Amino acid sequence: MRKKGGEHSPLPFITPVSNTYIALENCFCYNTGRIVKKNNGLYYPTNQNIRDNELRVIDAEGQNLGILSREVALTKAAEAGLDLVLISAHAKPPVARIVDYSKFKYEKEKAAAQSRKGRSSEVKELRFRPNIDDHDLEVRIKRTLEFIKDGNKVKFTIRFSGRMITRKQLGYEKMGRIIKALEGIAEVEKQPAFEGDMLITIVKPVK
Repeated sequence: MRKKGGEHSPLPFITPVSNTYIALENCFCYNTGRIVKKNNGLYYPTNQNIRDNELRVIDAEGQNLGILSREVALTKAAEAGLDLVLISAHAKPPVARIVDYSKFKYEKEKAAAQSRKGRSSEVKELRFRPNIDDHDLEVRIKRTLEFIKDGNKVKFTIRFSGRMITRKQLGYEKMGRIIKALEGIAEVEKQPAFEGDMLITIVKPVK
């Protein structure tokens, strides 16, 4: 946003509970000429979108430059060809770093992904009949891929009722199709086996 006279006004933000803000609009990094797009998630305010008058500034080498005015901090970031990124909004004074915002964001996203991998996995269950049609089976395979991507195991349960119990081979064929479709993405933890009138198998993400 730009006010009359060429002065840049900060974009509107919702006050955060953590050290980041929720962007209500796209924002522009004036030093690097990059657009930081709103993605309905949290992001770190940069450059002209930082509203604090004084900041504790860390340079690109990790050196503490002390408490600087917002204008001086922005000048130093511009001279380095980098962005000024607010990393701790609730510190007194707030802390900002001079970094390449794209690289900074990538590292944060990578750390978040590693954190998700570190969480204990859940076992998701998908149930269906042995006479499930091809389309519905494909839908379940796609759902399985989503579960596996999130690091979860998936339990498949085929329930046989009535005369269908005489067609056990059909159940094994369905399980075989699923396992083949998941090759290289998931591996079998529990081979297909009957438990009463149910054929069950469990797959898990490939390590």
